[in-house]
Amino acid sequence: MPNKQNILIIGAGLCGSLLALRLGQRGYNINVYEMRPDLRKTDISAGRSINLAFSDRGNKAMKLVGIEKQVEALCIPMNGRMIHDKEGNTFLSNYSGRDHEYINSISRGGLNALLLDEAEKHDNVTFHFNKKCKSVDFENTTALFEDYTSKHKFIEDADCIIATDGAGSALRKSYYLERKFLFSFSQNYLTHGYKELSILPTKTGDYKTYKNALHIWPRGDFMVIALPNLDGSFTVTLFLSYAEGKYNFNNLTTPEIVTEFFQKEFPDALALMPNLVEDFFENPTAPLGTVKCSPWHYKGNTLLMGDSAHAIVPFYGQGMNASFEDVVEFDTVLDKFEGNWETVFTEYEKTRKKDTDAIADLAIDNFHEMKDHVGQAIFQEKRKIEQALEKEFPNEYSSKYSLVTFNEHIGYREAMLRGRAQDKAILNLLDDGIIKTSDNLKDILEKVKIQTDAILQDDKIAGLK
Repeated sequence: MPNKQNILIIGAGLCGSLLALRLGQRGYNINVYEMRPDLRKTDISAGRSINLAFSDRGNKAMKLVGIEKQVEALCIPMNGRMIHDKEGNTFLSNYSGRDHEYINSISRGGLNALLLDEAEKHDNVTFHFNKKCKSVDFENTTALFEDYTSKHKFIEDADCIIATDGAGSALRKSYYLERKFLFSFSQNYLTHGYKELSILPTKTGDYKTYKNALHIWPRGDFMVIALPNLDGSFTVTLFLSYAEGKYNFNNLTTPEIVTEFFQKEFPDALALMPNLVEDFFENPTAPLGTVKCSPWHYKGNTLLMGDSAHAIVPFYGQGMNASFEDVVEFDTVLDKFEGNWETVFTEYEKTRKKDTDAIADLAIDNFHEMKDHVGQAIFQEKRKIEQALEKEFPNEYSSKYSLVTFNEHIGYREAMLRGRAQDKAILNLLDDGIIKTSDNLKDILEKVKIQTDAILQDDKIAGLK
């Protein structure tokens, strides 16, 4: 039987543990090797985000494996962006005009632990921790590992190997270094990095600021964001250039300069963060990069999935959701071609890569939108119009954000093309004085539709389809 085959998964993060659970449910024999310790037994962050934005595309995967209710218990709904200006004024911009559409803040560790627990309920799924993959022989379908504790090296083989080992993937490195087939690879970094900080709960365990929003302090070239945690705290992230501007990571070297920077740019956030200096100098500064590559597979032997195939910057809140959607798409292809790994891998990449390329580009777009545009008057007018259209015509209009985040039945690429055209249409109409927020909504909708279709037609002629 094909489902009695042995599959080796490299990496037991969010994507790897979900994939192990799903393939375990399908009856395959699964061995997962993870370089880090078991996060259920030790407190590890490794500089990674403590919480993440979880939305409809990710939830589609939770429904597939039957754990939607358990995951819901880990979620804090965030209905919109709470924008903070320098004077401490706040403005809530909802993510959608439809009340049932919102994103969630979820604990990375809590979700990963749940997926590991669920996968381990299957006798045919085994996890091996503290085992670092050194290289993959993709022609012979074997992988070389090293045990962190004993330093013992050993080789594992399988019927196929799937790498879900993130942006620094050992399999992808082997594809690149071995030069046995034509492999394209790009890794692009933003000039900005990020540092995690925190807003601790009050002495009574309550939230110090509004709980159900993603908080943003947009400052043009840099920003701070904050997402709520179940314990009353917020995970705060500073996105800042390494070298450019008056304040940057290279020159924020003393407690005095860090405090001065926050007093000047984020005074209301600073008031909530007596622990700022301690966090700032304890936590690492990490880079922000995008990885694109092709092909993702070699014959029917090996496959890249999740961040190992398409790492993206975090500004659309879709990194985890995209990796979870990978598993759903892979499962759909398995239904059609199970038994022939080469066909499965080829068809999966053919259907999936255009969408992961699109969300990578959208995430960079949203970086500029969040740090700069959300504070601009014309952008806020556009959002008011979009929310009004979504509320009044829920079946006829969805903003780019809604298309990407809440319309899980359309691909990222389709969402990107239509969403960008709509953005351009509304901004042009506002800038030219053809529409304004006080106009009749039906009239606005018609004008936006006509202009959007014209832009899409132009894009099609230009080859953007």
